[in-house]
Amino acid sequence: MMLAIFPCLPDKTLAAVNTVGSWLAETDFDPTQPPPQADAVVLAGNAVIPAIDTACRLAAELAVPLLISGGIGHSTTFLYAAIARHPQYNRVRTTGKAEATILAEIAREFWHIPPERVLVEDQSTNCGENARFSWSLMQHHPLPAKRVIVVQDPTMQRRTMATFARVCRDAPAAPTWISQPGIVPTLQNSENGLVFSGGGEGLWPVERYLSLVLGELPRLRDDINGYGPAGRDFTVHVAIPAEVEAAWQVLQNDTILTEALVSRSLL
Repeated sequence: MMLAIFPCLPDKTLAAVNTVGSWLAETDFDPTQPPPQADAVVLAGNAVIPAIDTACRLAAELAVPLLISGGIGHSTTFLYAAIARHPQYNRVRTTGKAEATILAEIAREFWHIPPERVLVEDQSTNCGENARFSWSLMQHHPLPAKRVIVVQDPTMQRRTMATFARVCRDAPAAPTWISQPGIVPTLQNSENGLVFSGGGEGLWPVERYLSLVLGELPRLRDDINGYGPAGRDFTVHVAIPAEVEAAWQVLQNDTILTEALVSRSLL
């Protein structure tokens, strides 16, 4: 059954969503400009087509190895669905395949990245394993890289960077990790409800994006319940700016937003 359109949000709440979403999509360089010098690109498995395309394009333009990380996890079906909807990638068979296997086929077939430059890590099932297993593969391949661009789902980009930093915290020759989510999503109100600016091609349904944004800050907190050193110790300490914290509180207290997500069983 098709979900109803997501209701428009008050201006204050809409601004808060975009503040938090922009911060989560940690970005170290403008993807429309020439890419920075790098020795490799890491693509963490996700279902956001602009992120996938960005990783492949960067690896192709820089002529560097593309390491793709991702097994079969709780979000793999979203990648299957995204590939099925894509006008070109829908030729790739997905059922039962690991995320990295699917994305590696896209990198080779559609972006013409030579097979010898595509490294596949197909066992990880979450963000932490993406980082640990990717770093292990880089060490054992070996892949001599001093600067590595990391691409992930924009809602998970900041956490992914903090996880890579944690995994390599004590490594004597850890590379500099460069963050690029491929897209910084922006929502806007329209006559058709809440929509992505620019059309949202290849992105999440609006309601899934909102649920991901709302669920991410608790993970990034450095407290007993978070993923930082004071909690589960999955990431390095992440300082949450005051304006992002204030924006998240606005989202928590907006009944239009929370009731719409609850009605969709997403909160």
